[in-house]
Amino acid sequence: MSESIYSNLKQLGGDTVMPQSPEEAELERVQNPQADVSYNVRFTAPEFTSLCPMTGQPDFAHLVIDYVPGEWLVESKSLKLFLTSFRSHGAFHEDCTVSIARRLNDFLAPRWLRIGGYWYPRGGIPIDVFWQTGEMPAGVWIPDQGVPPYRGRG
Repeated sequence: MSESIYSNLKQLGGDTVMPQSPEEAELERVQNPQADVSYNVRFTAPEFTSLCPMTGQPDFAHLVIDYVPGEWLVESKSLKLFLTSFRSHGAFHEDCTVSIARRLNDFLAPRWLRIGGYWYPRGGIPIDVFWQTGEMPAGVWIPDQGVPPYRGRG
């Protein structure tokens, strides 16, 4: 394969080991070949899992990550492995959600990024966590995240 924007990727196209922690997980990126255009990229992780830091019990969330790329795109396999690394990680919902957003923001330097963490109820209380870098950019179609608020038995 000739030299391309994909040449430096280490995880795509080969066997990989699941990282045991978010700190160990390696995000990878490629140059955005459409960097002159503002557009939205959405990743949805409807089965995100982490651990309660107090009980060790699993917590589950539906994550929706939107970003308007600048010079970089996140490589999706590396993102999947990063998100999977939380399965062995104990942290509160707020910490998991904001940590994911901040790591992506620091790594990619996107024009804009937001995350919606829609956590399933535990102990009878759902917790939703939202974070974004600033105002939505003008002229970019950014649909609603499409996750309805928790209704319980309603």
